[in-house]
Amino acid sequence: MLTILGGLFILAGGLVFALVGVVFALFGFRSELFLFGLLDGLLTIVVGILMLVVPSVHSLWGVLAILFALVSLPLAFGGFLIGFLLALIGGILALMWKRPVDQFVTVEARTVPPPTQ
Repeated sequence: MLTILGGLFILAGGLVFALVGVVFALFGFRSELFLFGLLDGLLTIVVGILMLVVPSVHSLWGVLAILFALVSLPLAFGGFLIGFLLALIGGILALMWKRPVDQFVTVEARTVPPPTQ
């Protein structure tokens, strides 16, 4: 959830960066570089959703979330730095996550009576 929330902030930062690109385009400086912040925000949201849907490859999603958080710094103002931190923490938590162990009933602490004949 942190990665998705961070992706929303990165998307907002990318939107601001794209609007700055529109202002530059009015003065004749045209570049598609300003749209990469929007793409980074969308990809961060997708990775956050995939963390919830397919948790078996949590390591891959964690690495991608950290990578997109780092890329957001120059491309989308880091999502006003809040998005960067949220996506970074979400990626680190995804890397550190361990699957819950199934509960096994053990008989080590119980006394088992011998079989009757």
